[in-house]
Amino acid sequence: MRPMNRRPGGRRRSSNVAKRRPDPFRGKDVIYLDYKESKFLERFTNDQGKILPRRLTGLSAKNQRRVVEAVKRARFMAFLPFVGEGLK
Repeated sequence: MRPMNRRPGGRRRSSNVAKRRPDPFRGKDVIYLDYKESKFLERFTNDQGKILPRRLTGLSAKNQRRVVEAVKRARFMAFLPFVGEGLK
């Protein structure tokens, strides 16, 4: 009998893996993300100002591309900072 924390390939499961968030757009027909909604777009950036990857945000590939485009536009128009507050 093998231990419960091991996978068949011999690799262990990591206990500190971040849990996936539910897709905030699931069930909604989102055609355009407004880059002026800075509070909403801050959910998809970390404290350093980096855009979070898909595996952490829980977004589909199409919605992740839309979020990335909106965040980059918001940065260019100065609605979001390029770097976090602690790095200035």
